[in-house]
Amino acid sequence: MIDTNQIKHLVNEIFDKIVGFRRHFHANPELSKHEKQTSEFICRQLDKIGVEYNNNIYGYGIYGFINGKNPDSRCVALRADMDALPIEEETSLECKSLNHGVMHACGHDLHMASLLGAIEILNKMKDKFVGRVMFIFQPSEEEYPGGAISMIKNGIFNDIKPDAILAFHCTPELECGHVAIREGKMMASTDEIYITVKGKGGHGATPHLDIDPIVAACNVVIALQTIVSRNANPTMPTTFSVGRFIAEGRTNIIPNEVKMDCIIRTFDEDWRKQCHALIKRISENTAKAFGCEADVFVDPGYPFVYNNPELTREVTQNLKEFLGEDMVQNADMRMTAEDFAYFGQIIPACYFRLGTHIENNPVYNLHSSKFNANEQALKYSIGCEVFLALKYLEQ
Repeated sequence: MIDTNQIKHLVNEIFDKIVGFRRHFHANPELSKHEKQTSEFICRQLDKIGVEYNNNIYGYGIYGFINGKNPDSRCVALRADMDALPIEEETSLECKSLNHGVMHACGHDLHMASLLGAIEILNKMKDKFVGRVMFIFQPSEEEYPGGAISMIKNGIFNDIKPDAILAFHCTPELECGHVAIREGKMMASTDEIYITVKGKGGHGATPHLDIDPIVAACNVVIALQTIVSRNANPTMPTTFSVGRFIAEGRTNIIPNEVKMDCIIRTFDEDWRKQCHALIKRISENTAKAFGCEADVFVDPGYPFVYNNPELTREVTQNLKEFLGEDMVQNADMRMTAEDFAYFGQIIPACYFRLGTHIENNPVYNLHSSKFNANEQALKYSIGCEVFLALKYLEQ
């Protein structure tokens, strides 16, 4: 029988220290593939806790194990992402970013601090559970190809493959400590699309002598919206967006080409492939109708996040047991993406959202320059990670 009060007591004992870790991470953010100091700080804390780990996997990634009794019997993994975003922070926090133009605007600072807390507590309790807990500090979640697939390709599971893997994410619009979770499809796939529309530049006063790629590209943008409005099954969530449109002309200069950066997101792999083909066909044929050419490059991103139904039902019940029935709700599918999806393709996975709203404060969304997380959420996140790991291993 797992003593929830003991877990909460242990969380309270280390809470101030873990808050300090979160503030250290927040003040010292590092971009994808550059998490050197972050990794070194984590390793120092793991050394103090006294757990075995490997920090020689895909750049600055770290993984390790807390071995209970009969460690080969069962294994559950807990994952936290490490990287920050290229955003100039606009908060008044004492732990505001010291790294100009870089910010933990997605809550990964809280994720890492929470996992360090969970590791410390689980290590104190290792004589009370059977099996082992794997912990993963994953770099480069925010940038393709992503740290998850890279860690997998570099052999993170070659020796020991977990039976299940769990992760959570900060959610500023959700009340602090509340959890949102769902079975099956949780978050969308994402692909980056790069389109170059090529024409023939010239003087803006003599357009009849030019082949205007701007007019062609504008029509390409409009035509591509039909992928969602006229090609997607209405029951299949799909979004297509053009986020960058660059035409390097002037008031009296028609440029030679226009460059566009786009994304497409959905929840079905077959439809996803069809979207790629549609983007290419629509872009090329629309540009051709205006006398231009379109070069289309599809950069495949993360697959959609899929929560294993059986595992998710188990996790949901365990969260209700630890937090209370009224603290757990059903999550909607979101068009945001996560490379945690790669772990879920090879291991039963469950990903849930944890509320970090600061009471009486405006809600600043993830990736906002004013984003901040309620540090009280660490009491819930650490407790949940510990409890879920122990419940999984006691089966």
